[in-house]
Amino acid sequence: MKTKELLFLLCVLCFPLNAGAQELIIPPTNINAQGYPHVLPDNSVEFKIRSNDDLSQMTVSLDPSCRFEKQPDGSWMAHTKPLVPGFHYYWFRLGGMDVSDPASKSFFGCGRMTSAIDIPEAGCSFYDIKDVKHGKVSIVNYYSKVRNAYATMYVYTPAGYSKGKKRYPVLYLQHGGGEDESGWTFQGKTNNIMDNLIAEGKAKEMIVVMSNGNITVPGTGFGYSIQGMKGFEEELTEVIVPFVDQTFRTIPDSRSRALAGLSMGGGQSFFVGLQHTELFSHIGVFSTGVFGGIRETKSFDAEEAMPGLISQHEKYNRMLKVFYISVGTDDPRLSPTQKAVAAMKQSGLAITFNTFPGDHEWQVWRKSLHDFAQKLFH
Repeated sequence: MKTKELLFLLCVLCFPLNAGAQELIIPPTNINAQGYPHVLPDNSVEFKIRSNDDLSQMTVSLDPSCRFEKQPDGSWMAHTKPLVPGFHYYWFRLGGMDVSDPASKSFFGCGRMTSAIDIPEAGCSFYDIKDVKHGKVSIVNYYSKVRNAYATMYVYTPAGYSKGKKRYPVLYLQHGGGEDESGWTFQGKTNNIMDNLIAEGKAKEMIVVMSNGNITVPGTGFGYSIQGMKGFEEELTEVIVPFVDQTFRTIPDSRSRALAGLSMGGGQSFFVGLQHTELFSHIGVFSTGVFGGIRETKSFDAEEAMPGLISQHEKYNRMLKVFYISVGTDDPRLSPTQKAVAAMKQSGLAITFNTFPGDHEWQVWRKSLHDFAQKLFH
């Protein structure tokens, strides 16, 4: 395909033509039994595109073996293999370029905006919208003296927040690498999880603050270490926590604050939360590479990584009401995490550990939040 033709087709993919020019028709839906893409009973996904161009070489990232095939009506269809339940980012690859699917919603993940589709898990409804009282998520701008710029946070407040003068505990909830402050709302469905737990009486009413953890201090770089997390430490302790306490009706003490995160955010929770038990008494570490399982991580030594964590474990057991670690059963981080947790427990550190079916993905993190939130602020 020539360059001009490729560019034209990309424009058609992103901007469907009017009804008179039958180049491309994709129903504007994410999962729809009548339109495309849609999920079939075996959890495979079907795509349908109408185009006069040859799309036989266009692939779908969800399944490398999947190809578009021309249909008798002139349309092109692709059918993936069955997918595991959970949240899947995807894109079309055309002529060496990655193209988002205009029939799907886009989310910030993988370091960019991209299409995604949610494969339902049978019998799993804890993150669905239900007939309960609903809180709300507010997008809040604040000035960061650490960034020397304005930044944005997403803040969940429970259903009763707008009425009365009640004060609430706060969970600070961090995203992973390649994501931003929107992830826990749009991909993680935090508001639905919290609404349902609170309605069922399984979790305390709380505020959930989801901020952007993509920050470094010049000269320090980034890494799973105290120094590598310095930028986020300063942002959280010197800017975000004071701002939240001034802006929302919080209970401003350590016993009413929790810090948790997934992957990179789990590393931030580990290194920053454990350094600041005067601020946080509940720490959640979901699917982090701190303990190993990724190329950048060396062999984990708890005392070396966090001086005093083992030698002064009595202090941490006294200061922390919950120290929670979780990981997916198919995540490469599983074995190193299990080994690290066993060693820390043997050394006397009190840890709550759990695993959930899945790899390094949102279904595991939704379940981690669902489990962790029930243990907070009792």
